[in-house]
Amino acid sequence: MRDEQFFDPERRATDRFPIESELRYKVMEAKEVTEPETGRTLNMSSSGILFTTAAQLPLGRRVELSVDWPAQLSETCGLKLVARGRVVRSSAEASAIRIDKYDFRTRATAKLKVAGSAN
Repeated sequence: MRDEQFFDPERRATDRFPIESELRYKVMEAKEVTEPETGRTLNMSSSGILFTTAAQLPLGRRVELSVDWPAQLSETCGLKLVARGRVVRSSAEASAIRIDKYDFRTRATAKLKVAGSAN
């Protein structure tokens, strides 16, 4: 083991998963919400999400983001993760939030045309 590894232990309490998916996020200010922006998740854990941003987000700012979830409800209904949290790290290209609250919601799915149907 190298000395740097020994003296710089991993401080995260939960594992991060390298999930890459498109997302939409809004920065929440006192009584204002910015227009939604798009980005991509870089990794996720049960307590935080690292994602790409259009610009550097201010530390401590509240953010709400929505990510299409790969699993489906009853194998037919799409889900999305909606998470709210505060920015804990930020650069010009990416930010990380610590999740304060999250829930899964159903999302619209494209209607499939059935052979022989009028629509």
